[in-house]
Amino acid sequence: MALDRTQVRNPGGYSTWLFSSTLFLSAFLMFWLEPLIGKVVLPRLGGAPMVWNTCLVFFQATLLAGYAFAHGANRLAGPRGHLLVYCALVLVACFSLPFLIEGRAQPESSDNPLTWLLLVLGRSIGLPFLALAGGTSGLQMWFAAAHERTGKDPYWLYAASNVGSLSALILYPTLIEPRLTILTQNHLWGFGYMTFTALTVACAVVAWKHFSSVRNAPQAEVRGSGSRHAGWTPRLKWLLLSAVPSALLLAVTTYVSTDIAAVPLLWVAPLCLYLLTFIVAFASRSRSVGRTSAQRLPIFIASLALFMMPKIGASIVLMVPLHLAVFTLTAMMCHGELAAERPPASRLTEFYFWVACGGLVGGMFSTLVAPLLFNAVSEYPLMLVAACAMRALVQSCRWERRDRLADVMVSAGVGILTATAILGVQRWNISGPLAVPAFVLPNLICFGQSSRPVRFALAVGSMLAAGWLAGRPYGDVLYAQRTFFGVYRVSQDAHFHVLFHGTTLHGTQAIEKRRQSEPLSYYSKGGPIGQAFEELPTLQATGDVAIVGLGVGTLASYARPHQRWTFYEIDPAVERIARNTAHFTYLRRCGEQCRVVIGDARLAIGRAEPGRYGLILVDAFSSDAIPVHLLTREALMLYLSRLAPRGILAFHISNNHLALGPVLARLAQSLSLTAIDQLHAGSRKTLADGATSSEWMLLAPDRRSLEPLMEDERWQTPAVIAPMALWTDDFSNVLSVLKF
Repeated sequence: MALDRTQVRNPGGYSTWLFSSTLFLSAFLMFWLEPLIGKVVLPRLGGAPMVWNTCLVFFQATLLAGYAFAHGANRLAGPRGHLLVYCALVLVACFSLPFLIEGRAQPESSDNPLTWLLLVLGRSIGLPFLALAGGTSGLQMWFAAAHERTGKDPYWLYAASNVGSLSALILYPTLIEPRLTILTQNHLWGFGYMTFTALTVACAVVAWKHFSSVRNAPQAEVRGSGSRHAGWTPRLKWLLLSAVPSALLLAVTTYVSTDIAAVPLLWVAPLCLYLLTFIVAFASRSRSVGRTSAQRLPIFIASLALFMMPKIGASIVLMVPLHLAVFTLTAMMCHGELAAERPPASRLTEFYFWVACGGLVGGMFSTLVAPLLFNAVSEYPLMLVAACAMRALVQSCRWERRDRLADVMVSAGVGILTATAILGVQRWNISGPLAVPAFVLPNLICFGQSSRPVRFALAVGSMLAAGWLAGRPYGDVLYAQRTFFGVYRVSQDAHFHVLFHGTTLHGTQAIEKRRQSEPLSYYSKGGPIGQAFEELPTLQATGDVAIVGLGVGTLASYARPHQRWTFYEIDPAVERIARNTAHFTYLRRCGEQCRVVIGDARLAIGRAEPGRYGLILVDAFSSDAIPVHLLTREALMLYLSRLAPRGILAFHISNNHLALGPVLARLAQSLSLTAIDQLHAGSRKTLADGATSSEWMLLAPDRRSLEPLMEDERWQTPAVIAPMALWTDDFSNVLSVLKF
C-alpha cells in the first residue's frame, strides 16, 4: 500500500526524524571511534608521529572511500541499487565487531610497523568505519530520492550529522574517557553500531516504499539530471571552500598551542567551532551566512595582524579569542558559501565527495606537508592570507588587469612600512602597548583595502610576512627546526643557550665555559634530582642508567666514570640539537659512556635485559600533550622488570597544566612501592643562575633505597587521593588532573 503523500511532503514527519537520528548516530560513532582506536594501538606502537599520522591517513582515506562508494554506487546502480549494496555493507560490517585488538598483537618488525598498523586498522575497524562514512551522503541521497518535494533539498541533514560529530567531540574527553575503560567503550560502541544498523534498515524500508509509491520517478530524476552543470568550475570551488577551513583549523590549533598557550585539550575549541560553522551553514537556506562573514572578516583579521607584530606581546586573554574569532569567521564564510553553492539533489553524492576531497587536501597540507617545508608554523600566516583571498571567491570579485600593478605596489608599501616599524621598535627597545602605534599606519592601509579583496589579501600577506621574518619572540634564535612533534628553537640571551619546544623549556646551558658542565634548569644540583644523585648510594654505585627524554642532555653531567647511560628519545631532531656543540656540550663531555636510542621509550626499554638498570628516570611530561602510555600500571610494571633489585624509578612531573603527582602516588600504591616527592621552588638567586623550579617523584620497590632522602624534610610522602582512579592501558583520565 502506498504511503500518504502528506507524510512524504511533511518535513516534520516520522521519516525526517528517522533519517536525521541515523545520521546523528553515524557521525557520533565516527568521532568516538577515532580517539578510541588511537588509545588501543598506542601501547603497542608507542607515541611516534608515524602512529598518529598513519591513523589520520587511514581515517581520512576511509572517509573519502566512503563518499566515493556512495557516489559510485548511486551513479552505477541508481538509488535502489545503492540501497541494496549499502545495506549489505552495513550488515557485513557487524561481523567484524568487537574490534578490540588482541592483547598480544604486536608488529613483527619494530623498524617499519606501518604495514602492520594499516592491516590491523583495516581488519578491525575498516568495514564499520567505511559503512559509517558512506552513510553521510548515501542516507541523504535516499531521503532526497524518496521525497518528491522536501527531499529536493536534503542538505539540512548534514547539520544533524555535524551535531553528532560535535556531541562526540565534547562528550569523549569530558564523559566517556574519564568514566569508561577501553573494553567497556568497545562494547558500547558495538551496541551503538548495531543500533545504527537497525536504523539504517528502517531508513531503507521507508525509502524503498517511497520509491515504489512514486514509481521510481525520483530515481529517473536523479539519473537524468545528474549531468547538468557538471563542469569543473563548481567542483574546484567546492574543493577550495572545504580545503581552506580544514587547513586553517589545524594551522590555528598548532600555532596557538605552539606559540601562545600549550594548554591540554585546547584543540577541542577550534574543532568545535569548525563543526558549529557547518551546522549553522547547512541548517540555513540563506546565502547571507557566508557573505555576512566575508564582510566582517577584515576588521578581525586586520586586528589580528596588528597584534601579531613583534614586540607587542599581547596577552593570551586577548590573542586566543582573536585567533579563534578569525578562524570562525573564515570557516563560516567558506562553509556558508559552500552550502549556498550546493547542487541539486541529483548531484548530492558528488558534492560530498568533493567536499571530502577538500577536507583531505587541507588536512594533509597542515599535518604532513607543512612540517616538512617549514621550520615554524608558517602555514598559519599563509592560511590567513588564503582566508582573505577566499573573500574574492565568495563575493565574486575578479582580479582586474588594470588593478594588478596598484595591488602589488600597495602591498609592497605595506611590507616596507611594517619592516621599518619593526626595525624602529627593536632599535629603541620599545615593547608592549607602546609598540602598537608604530604599526598603526601599515595596519590602517591594510584595512582600507578591505573593499578590494585581492589587494587586501596581498597587503595582509605583506604585513604578516614582514612581522614573521623579522620578529624574534624567543630572543636571538640560533637554530630552529620543525618536526611532527612541534617546533624546536635554540635561543640565546646574555648568559645561556636555551632549548624551547613550542613554549615549553626543554633545557639550558651556560655560555660561560667554566659553568658549562653545571646542570641547570629543572636538573640543578640544588634541586630534587641533584639531591638524589648526591645523597642516594644506589645512584652512585649503579652501573647502568636509563633516561627517558633527552632534552639537551643536561642529566649527562651527573654520569660517573664507571656508569653507562642510555637516553631514550623519540625525536631524532632532539639528538641532533643536543649534539650540536655550538649550542650544547653535555653529551660531548659525557663521551662514549652516554648513548642515545631513538624510538618510543616504552618499546625500547622493553627490549632491554631484565634487572639491568639501577635508575630509570622518566622525563617526558613537561609539555601539554603527555605520553599517557608511559604513565600507566603496565608501563610501571615494565620499568620495574628492567630495574635492579635496589633500583629507583625517578619521574620529572613539572607541568604548568597537569597535576601528575596523584597519578603516580596511586600507581605506587597499587604496586606496593615506596614513594617520595618534592616540589622545589628555588630562590631568586638560583633562578638568576639558570636553575628553575621543578617537581619530582621517586619510587622504589625496596624502601631502603630511598631512606637517606626520607629523613630530609624537603621530601614528603605523597598522599593518595581517594577518588583518583588507577591509570592503565585500558583507562586514563587526563581531564581529572587538569590544574584549573
